[in-house]
Amino acid sequence: MKPLSTLLSSIPPSATLAVADKAKALKAAGRDVIALAGGDPDFATPAHITTAAIDALRAGDTHYPPSRGTIAIRQAVAATLGRDYGLEIDPATQVLVSPGGKFLIYAVMAALANPEDEIIIFEPYWVSYVPIVKLVGATPVTITLPANDGFRITAEQLEAHITPKTKAIIVNSPSNPTGRVLTPAEAEVIRQAALAHDLYVISDEIYEKLIFEGEHINLASLPDMVERTITINGHSKAYAMTGWRLGWAAGPASVIGLAAKLQSQSVTSAASFTMVAGAEALNGPQDAVEAMRQSYKARRDFMVPALNAIPGVECDSPQGAFYLFVRFPGLSDDSMEIADILLEEAEIAATPGIAFGQAGAGYVRFSIATAMSELERAVARIEQLMAKRQA
Repeated sequence: MKPLSTLLSSIPPSATLAVADKAKALKAAGRDVIALAGGDPDFATPAHITTAAIDALRAGDTHYPPSRGTIAIRQAVAATLGRDYGLEIDPATQVLVSPGGKFLIYAVMAALANPEDEIIIFEPYWVSYVPIVKLVGATPVTITLPANDGFRITAEQLEAHITPKTKAIIVNSPSNPTGRVLTPAEAEVIRQAALAHDLYVISDEIYEKLIFEGEHINLASLPDMVERTITINGHSKAYAMTGWRLGWAAGPASVIGLAAKLQSQSVTSAASFTMVAGAEALNGPQDAVEAMRQSYKARRDFMVPALNAIPGVECDSPQGAFYLFVRFPGLSDDSMEIADILLEEAEIAATPGIAFGQAGAGYVRFSIATAMSELERAVARIEQLMAKRQA
């Protein structure tokens, strides 16, 4: 047989999905695993959103929609960006709705990148950024942000990694996995670099509604940035709609047009009735989003001091999203080893920090998108594990 794709063979599977799948398999085999590896909210999709989809199905909205997304949801996206950030977005040419934010990152990257182009990525980074850059034929250039400086982005670091081949910078705020929220000073560093070197910025804002401290900065709304920023967002996290597979991008018409062309030749479109639900989510009441945010904050406020009270465990407090980036100096400085010990000896599934780049070495990521009762059980198990290990 002739060999298969060397490119795809070189791409690792998603670490977060792999750990989550392993945890599910162990639970199915009868083990009492506490699953803290995934990023799937434990809340039900708000009822008014689900009702909108059911009504659409009953009305026969089950056929091919426009490939770029229905005009209703594109208008809802444009209205949201106008209301929240004062942006004037043309829903006809500057918005693309797709089956999930991950595909949109791929489509936008494909629209931007040519072979030998370089894309800058800050570490720790979401696990799929580097593989996606490679899949579109570009070169990922990672900047390892120092933990002892709070993973802060500086002009010196950024300028040192920009070359004539640099095409774009990926920014994720609030960050997965650290929960850091971009500061105004960091946003200005990125803006200045983009303008000085004629770069695009891909701003992944999927966790924008889940901020506990600080304020979200939409990079497209900064001076002179609207024509070079592509905002990626979606419904999965804020509206507990992970299974609906619905994301959206907004940016320059030229970039969105090429990404839409890729969509038309690949996944075609998002599902018709999910876009009805998506428009309702953006246009309708936001009470459920705020309730979920408050719940995640309460879980963070429980978990962080509880973990720090355990000898040999260290955890900084995230400003947003629903993850904790945790160190276990009392166990190991090898994140794979820590994750294995937690799973095998405490039956807790966590994502190894090294999956998020070299800056994640020595960490594991816990998701707090699970019930408080499960988090309480996890803390108790970690206390027992550390006591046994240090006895």
